[in-house]
Order: sequence, then C-alpha cells, then structure tokens
Amino acid sequence: MIEITNNRWYAMSDAALMKSMGSFIKHHRLEQNKTQMMLAEEAGINRATLSSIEKGVNSNIITYIQLLRAMKLLHLLQVFQVEQQISPIQLARREKQSRKRASRKIKSKSKPKSDW
Repeated sequence: MIEITNNRWYAMSDAALMKSMGSFIKHHRLEQNKTQMMLAEEAGINRATLSSIEKGVNSNIITYIQLLRAMKLLHLLQVFQVEQQISPIQLARREKQSRKRASRKIKSKSKPKSDW
C-alpha cells in the first residue's frame, strides 16, 4: 500500500507537486480559520505571494518554511532530519570495550614489620 502512494508522488510533475503543496497550505490555513492576510502577516510575506502559493505557482522553499512556522506545522519537516546510525560492528566494539565488572581493590604488598 505504501509503495502505491509513493509511486503516485513520483509520477506527479513538478507543477502538480507545487499545486498539491499549495492545497496543503490552504487547507491548514482554513482549518486554523485564518484569512490569507492574517497568515501572510504572521509569516512575514505578502498576501499575493501566499495566494500564488495556494494556486501552485512556483515559490521559494524559505517561504514554505515561514508559512509552516506561522501555522505551527514545522514538525512536518522532521522527515528531513538525518540521524546517524551505528553499525553493528561499531556497536560490538563499544560493548567489548565497556566494563563488565567492577574491579577488586588491589591489596598493597607491604613488607611485614619485623619485631627486631
């Protein structure tokens, strides 16, 4: 099922993707009961720019980030976060180097005091 959805996105033209992104912005703007003017002011952009985005006209990625921030939807950008993963070999090396037990206290080998 996921592959079908992914194939749909790959099959879309750039213009169709832009239109889909514009529809997303418009949908969430209306869900938040905001006018274009209100959202544009919150995002620090021109209302005409927002109108163009909602129609699917090419725009700058910074503008989308500003809009997502104003709509409190920045969490959607988490898909772009890269997390470093440790390889199984590195993990095994770290486990090997980690302590397994507490060490014993070393008794000092001092010479016995003589009675002389």
